[in-house]
Formats: sequence, C-alpha cells, structure tokens
Amino acid sequence: MITTKARAMAGPTAPFATVTVERRDVGPHDVLIGIVYAGVCHTDVHHARAEFGHTRYPIVPGHEIAGVVRKVGSEVRGLAVGERVGVGCLVDSCRECPACQAGQESYCRRGKVLTYNGVGRDGATTLGGYSELVVVDQRFVARIPDALPLDAAAPLLCAGITMYQPLRRWGAGPGRRVGILGFGGLGHIGVQISHALGAHTTVLELNEDRRGDAERLGADDYRTAGDLDALKDSFDLIVSTVPTNYNLSAHLDLLDLDGTLVNLGVPDEPLRIDPYTLLTNRRTLAGSMSGGMPQTQEMLDFCAANGIQAQVEVIPAKALDEVYDRLTAGDVRYRFVLDVATIAGT
Repeated sequence: MITTKARAMAGPTAPFATVTVERRDVGPHDVLIGIVYAGVCHTDVHHARAEFGHTRYPIVPGHEIAGVVRKVGSEVRGLAVGERVGVGCLVDSCRECPACQAGQESYCRRGKVLTYNGVGRDGATTLGGYSELVVVDQRFVARIPDALPLDAAAPLLCAGITMYQPLRRWGAGPGRRVGILGFGGLGHIGVQISHALGAHTTVLELNEDRRGDAERLGADDYRTAGDLDALKDSFDLIVSTVPTNYNLSAHLDLLDLDGTLVNLGVPDEPLRIDPYTLLTNRRTLAGSMSGGMPQTQEMLDFCAANGIQAQVEVIPAKALDEVYDRLTAGDVRYRFVLDVATIAGT
C-alpha cells in the first residue's frame, strides 16, 4: 500500500484535520498521480456535512483533481511520468452497460464509483483529492493540456464538464440563443463555453452584481429578474445552475418553440412547474449530469484551445473549514481551489 497525507473530516460537524491514508499499490492499468490542486466543489460540502444523508466517515472530499503522473502500471498506454492529468467525479464504473460502452460513464447504473464517499470494487470507501497522492485506473484519467494552468483547470473536471455536456447535447452554437441561469461556480464557466461555441449567450441573474464579470467572460447580454416579462419566447436553450428550489415556470416561459430548459441543480424539495408552460411552445424540461470520459477529454481540449479557465481563489488547507462556510453563504468568485502542498504543514 501507498501512504499519503490528506485532509479529512471525522463527522458532519468535525473540523478538517490532516491524517495519513492508504492508497492501493499501482496495478497494471493504474496511474499514480501527485495531486497539485483540488477544486472545492459545493458538492464536497453536502457530502462532508452529511447533507445528502449517506456519508461514510472519515471523509476525504475532492473530485476536481489536477496533478502530475508519478508512476504508471505495466499495461498503461498513452500516459507517461511527468504528464499533467486530471480526475473528475468518477474513478470507476461497470464498463459493460450501454452507457459505459458509449463513453457515458457518469450514467452507469450498475457500478459507478464516485471519486470520494463511494465504494470501490475492493469494498473500501473511496478517498478524494484533498490528498497528496491518488491511484486511479487509466480509463478515468484525463490529460490536461499545457495551455491550462493546473489551478484553473481543476474545477473543469466537474464544473466544466457539467456545463459542457448539456451545451453540446442541446446544440449551443451559431444562430442559437442560450440563457445561463445563475452566474456562479458553474455559470461562469458555462458562459465561456457557450460563447466559444458561437451561441448568443445571455446571463440570467437576480441582480446586477455580476454583470461586469459576465460581460468580461463573454456574455452578449445580462438580464435580471425584472426583465423576465420582456424575455418571453426569447431562448432556444436555458441551462439552469440554480441549486435552490424555485418555480421553474417563469424560466420555461422564456423558451421559444421547441426550446429546452436543462436543470443541473439539486434542491432539497421536488421541482415545481406549471404544466401549461411545457405545453406552450412544445417545450422540453431536461436534466444532465457530469459527463463521460471521452467528452471530459474533449472539454479540456476545447477549453485549452479557446482560453477558457475557471476563475479561482487558491486556498491553503488550514482554511477549508472557513471556505466551506463561505461556500454555503455564496461568498466566492467563482471557485475555490485547494493548494495540496499546504496539507503537510497543517
């Protein structure tokens, strides 16, 4: 076994502490990664503080991993020591179901293994990226192009692919009118991707606070809650990043004929809609998860080619408790990223 330092929580209200954890030995198809940065996703907070109700402690969160290859297994092809790589939300899947065969591992229903707080094939709880080292099967390792700084690339392994997949799936591109609902950790990346795809991109927000950032990152338009009546029938696609429960009807009503609203948020209660807003204009309400490995690599290459990066605040390991509180309060522009080198000194 390989031992390494990590930051873990022992319970839902416990502070983070530095611990020693074990990683499996590098097998024939495995890659040992020296983690440099780990994005701090709001999902980390939900799991670590047991807000989803199924947390295994001690928990080492982190599913936005950016680092460098330290060692490769004997059967690994196409990756070498020293290469820059990333790991996202998954570290394994059944590999045999139709979704896996199609390269859509995030939709595997038979054996999907989350990067942390999951159960691997060996029965052990998976431990995430708030750690100095991780061992991952090659299939779930993506190359990070040299054009992407590792700190700004880390959040792309979750937030980036989560936005890229629906924008590609529902045809964001020239001649299409796209609305990004919520300009936060997901939305600020989605605006950049939608703009680079050639779509006319509008940010839909509660107030004017983030207009300048949105326009700087490629938004063609920026509208607030008071503009909704004037925007009816204005969009072909809306991607909602809003995590709280609200009445979707007001935004469904902004879709033109055959328009689609893709919901990415996971509120505590069921979504609410007025069914008539779906019937009007033959609208579609859809959902989307993070995305499979082929598309994750495609997304990273696309972001590198188009200068798309997460806007990040790099934080030391000792600040994780404070950062979790800030995330809960929405006090971030726009993603936190853990400097893994600071774990050893805490």
